[in-house]
Amino acid sequence: MVQIGYTMMTEQAGPRELVDHVVRAEEAGFDFSVTSDHYFPWLRSQGHSPYAWAVLGAAAQATSRIPLMTYVTCPTFRYHPAVVAQKAATVQLLSEGRFRLGLGSGENLNEHVVGGGWPSVDVRHEMFEEAVEIIRALFEGGHVNHRGTHFDVESARLWDLPDEAPPIGIAVSGERSCKLAGRLGDLVIATEPKAGLLEAFDRHGGEGKPRVGQLPVCYDPDRDTAVKRAHSQFRWFGSGWKVNSELPHPDSFEAATQFVTPDDVAESIPCGDDPDAFVEAVRPYAEAGFTEVALVQIGGESQPAYLDWSEKTLLPALREAFG
Repeated sequence: MVQIGYTMMTEQAGPRELVDHVVRAEEAGFDFSVTSDHYFPWLRSQGHSPYAWAVLGAAAQATSRIPLMTYVTCPTFRYHPAVVAQKAATVQLLSEGRFRLGLGSGENLNEHVVGGGWPSVDVRHEMFEEAVEIIRALFEGGHVNHRGTHFDVESARLWDLPDEAPPIGIAVSGERSCKLAGRLGDLVIATEPKAGLLEAFDRHGGEGKPRVGQLPVCYDPDRDTAVKRAHSQFRWFGSGWKVNSELPHPDSFEAATQFVTPDDVAESIPCGDDPDAFVEAVRPYAEAGFTEVALVQIGGESQPAYLDWSEKTLLPALREAFG
């Protein structure tokens, strides 16, 4: 069985619209939801980037069933890990236990805004591991004092702590992150259907834990319109993590993707209104062993039509294919 999720893409809609969309996703029958946590959109054409944690608080109150999750929050630059722990505990309380904390090592695009430069990937991994350990310690209750290589914590305590701490998901891209996810994560997160990542996660202690993937899609009754929208807003997606984590500004992504064609995008993102194409795009995740796949409908204004179509057509087709 593969659960199908809905993505609140903060880069392509305003805060009130995002909450309206996840309410409708719950009504349509999506199994879970995830939320990006950005300071900038990837491209100017996306046009938004509200504060994800305020959106999550509103979504927790506006919905009653659908699980919520950050996909993903970086706990090392814009946010100190002690503050991330407090935010996550609060959203878990507001949602009455429906929240999962997805964490990743971040992108320069979002984290550069607080200054301090963008260190090498090895340093970022060190910072990330230390941050996850701090968050874990705070979720256990009591006062936490920490003198680390990258972070200090002075007698911190979460005064409003849920009975069950939010499960922690860790985004992976290679052996080192899989080792960390297996040791400290309750679930693993990936944006590509690579079975090797899940195998590495299992080797390091992740066996039996949930594994969550994400897939961009672009529904529209007119396929050419869908392809045009996907190219305009999502042509950055195929650049790969090593590129996407390093570029500092939407204009950088504009330059890096200037030679990507609409046909290039259409080869990797299902576009149009044929549910079979969407099913086949999900299939590699199912075959790799993912237990959950969050779909990202491209285009903020297209969400209502997509959600109606998902309820009537897409979700039944996906459940017939994957349980």
